Amino acid sequence: METALVREYRGETEECVHSGHICGVNDQGVIKYRAGSPETVTFLRSAGKPFQAIPVIRRGADSYFGLTDAEAAIFMGSHRAEPFHVEVLESIMRKTEIGEASLICHPTYPLNANATGSLLRQRKPKRSIYHNCSGKHLGILALCKTMGYPLEGYGEPDHPAQQEILDTLACLAGIPKEKIRLGTDGCGFPVFAMTLRELATAFLKLACPDLIEDAEIRQAVAVIVRRMNQHYEMVAGTDRICSSLLKDPNIVAKGGAKGVYAFSLKKERLAFALKVLDGSEDEWPLIVASILEQIGYGNRETIEEMYRLAPKEIRNDNRRVIGMNRTVFTLRST
Repeated sequence: METALVREYRGETEECVHSGHICGVNDQGVIKYRAGSPETVTFLRSAGKPFQAIPVIRRGADSYFGLTDAEAAIFMGSHRAEPFHVEVLESIMRKTEIGEASLICHPTYPLNANATGSLLRQRKPKRSIYHNCSGKHLGILALCKTMGYPLEGYGEPDHPAQQEILDTLACLAGIPKEKIRLGTDGCGFPVFAMTLRELATAFLKLACPDLIEDAEIRQAVAVIVRRMNQHYEMVAGTDRICSSLLKDPNIVAKGGAKGVYAFSLKKERLAFALKVLDGSEDEWPLIVASILEQIGYGNRETIEEMYRLAPKEIRNDNRRVIGMNRTVFTLRST
C-alpha cells in the first residue's frame, strides 16, 4: 500500500500529495526500514547506470584507451551537457576513435538551461553527445571496441555487452536474471525493472563491495564508486541531487526518470531505494533529507544541502513565501 511522502501546501490548503514507497536494507539482507511496500516493482531508468558501467571497467576499457578518472566517471552519469561535460565527452571520442554517428541516442539540446541558451544564441545544432545518456553509450561502445564486440546493435538486449550488463545486475541484486523485467529506455537501451528491495540490495553492494563474491566485479565496483565520489560533477551537474550527495564520500547515489532514486551509506552499511509514484523528481531532496534525519545520519551538512536544493518553503515569482513542502512519512523499523 502506497504512503504519502510529501504534501505541498499553498497557504494552509493542501494542493498536492506525492505518494510512493521506500525500502531500506542492511548488510544482512534484511529490510531495516520501510514506508509503503518494499516489494513495489519499478524500472531503474538511469539509477541503473552504475551497474551498466561495471562491465566497461571490469574489462579494462578505461585503461585500454587511457581515459582519466573524470572521463570514466561520466559513464555513470546523467550529465546536463554543461561545457565541462562536453569537453570530457569529446575527449573520450578522440581517444576511443568513436564517431558521434555511432551513438544511438537521439540528438538533442542540453538539459542544462544555460548550456542550451548559449548554444541557441550561437545558432549551434543539437548533438547526440548533448543527450544526458551519451556518457553511458560511449562507455558501452568503448567496451565493444575493447572486447571485439560489434558496435552495430550495441543497444539491443541480445548484444553481448547488454547480456553482460544483465548478468552483472542480477549478481548484485541477488536474483536470477530471468526475474529482471526488461523494457526500452528513452535513450534506446534496455531498461530493467525489479522490486525496491532488490534495487536497494544492489546499491548496498556499491557501498559495501566486500559483499560481492566475484573478485573482478568487486574490484570494478570499488573503482566506479571512487570515481563517482571524486568526480561527482560528472554524474549529474551543477546543483543536481546526485552530484550534491556524492560530495559526501560516505554516500553512493543515483536517480532515474519517473521518480526512482537509490542511495547507499558506506559506514552505516545501509541502502535505500524509493519511488515517487507520480514520477516527480522535485521531491527527492526532501525525501532523502528526511530519511537521513530519521536514521540519525551524522553529516548535517549533507542534509542541509538537500534542503538547499528543495527548500521547505514555497516561494512565488516575487520570492514571497506562499506555502510549504512537508515530508509526512515515518520510516518503520523492522
